[in-house]
Amino acid sequence: MIDHIGLSVADYERSKAFYLAALAPLGYELFMEIPEAGPHAGFGAGGKPDFWITRGKATAPQVHVAFGTRDRATVRAFYDAAIAAGATDNGPPGLRPEYHPNYYGAFVLDPDGHNIEAVCHEPE
Repeated sequence: MIDHIGLSVADYERSKAFYLAALAPLGYELFMEIPEAGPHAGFGAGGKPDFWITRGKATAPQVHVAFGTRDRATVRAFYDAAIAAGATDNGPPGLRPEYHPNYYGAFVLDPDGHNIEAVCHEPE
């Protein structure tokens, strides 16, 4: 089981603002910010940060991070919030039957080009 993941980002303040907006529909908040040796920002839901960004050179090559949701409406809300926050579309909300019949996901590229996804595996 993965406990947390972190990415280096080229523009810390821009990425922090992006993730605050994009992850809000998923119930994610900024839980911790550590200014020393970074800075670092930890986002999460339920009281624990599990997604971190750190100022530095952008992680290369770009990575894919998928956030699970309980329903398709949340996938759509993530996509809309991410696009409004400056993301680039990398696959609008919809079924991806090539993965499995109920795979409903949306993909965006964050400010550093990382493929960020919200996915629901439940039938509508």
